Amino acid sequence: MIHLYIGDGKGKTTAAMGLCLRMAGCDRPVLIAQFMKGSGSGERTALAHVPHVTLLEVPEQVPFSFALTQEEFSQEQCRYRHMLSEISENLTQNETALLILDEVCDAINAGLVSLADVLHILQTAPCEIVLTGRNPAPELLQLANYITNFQKERHPFDQGIPARLGVEF
Repeated sequence: MIHLYIGDGKGKTTAAMGLCLRMAGCDRPVLIAQFMKGSGSGERTALAHVPHVTLLEVPEQVPFSFALTQEEFSQEQCRYRHMLSEISENLTQNETALLILDEVCDAINAGLVSLADVLHILQTAPCEIVLTGRNPAPELLQLANYITNFQKERHPFDQGIPARLGVEF
């Protein structure tokens, strides 16, 4: 089944990683692909030590898409095409029970990832899939079996408080 964790509220990635822990705790293999995020998040550090969890490699830091030059944008598109290819290869070679495509909706919206490529994975993957992010494409909404909308009521960022280690990343 396909899960969409969407909206402007905090908790989409946290919910996805919670499902990851549940699946890994049941001795089921999990594959995690994170888009538009670097390697410095707390969940990556912790999940790297959890049996049955495979984290696809990401750079140490990923610049905001709006700050990329055209050349950097093209390089990021290429990196994500390679990541999607790696996902497809992994799904055909391994018994993945859960695939997490974290922030993939945002990567699609930014033009860094092809919606058609993601739809292909969704339609062919023999496993549970979680997609996170904001403003999912209508095609993703149509395919989803679960849709959970995280709506922000209040957030410290609105008062100028920056993201905090261990809470937001």
